[in-house]
Amino acid sequence: MIVRARGLERRFGEKRALRSLDLDLGERDCLVVTGPNGSGKSTLLALLAGLLAPTRGELEVSAARGSIGFLAHEPLVYRELTALENLELYGRLYRVRERRERIGMLLERYGLWDARHERVSAYSRGMVQRLALCRALLHGPRLLLLDEPFSSLDAAGAEVLDAELAALAGERALVLATHEPERVRPLATLDLALA
Repeated sequence: MIVRARGLERRFGEKRALRSLDLDLGERDCLVVTGPNGSGKSTLLALLAGLLAPTRGELEVSAARGSIGFLAHEPLVYRELTALENLELYGRLYRVRERRERIGMLLERYGLWDARHERVSAYSRGMVQRLALCRALLHGPRLLLLDEPFSSLDAAGAEVLDAELAALAGERALVLATHEPERVRPLATLDLALA
């Protein structure tokens, strides 16, 4: 198991964002997390990424921090840098081997190669989302956590992501929080509906 949770809860003051969750996620499982806004989807992913601590219960994530890829609502890229500079920075932080080749391949795949020298501040929201996906995938994570990954993507970007997720499913652990479960349901080995 790459993730094991028992009675997992997270509160923010008096507000309970996540209530008593049990979860077992294997090395090659794909968990699709659904639920209305405020149901705890983003909180769960932040807990799994190690960005939040549980208020109650047990959480074990066997993937090291450096082997987790996380796409949050915020893209976590530097707007004053170019796409190339952003990925080069993250590649160095994660000690990605053959980083230039990997960066080039991802920028090409996600349709950002021609805009690689532009500052991210000049990008559309969809282009920023594509770059954030490149950042999350750059180091080939064992555990990939994606919060609303299709947000702001046009049809072409969504098709690229569909193909990427299909290729990754069954090869590594995926957790996808989404309002479009029908899009990723064929990949799912586990479903979690939060209320």
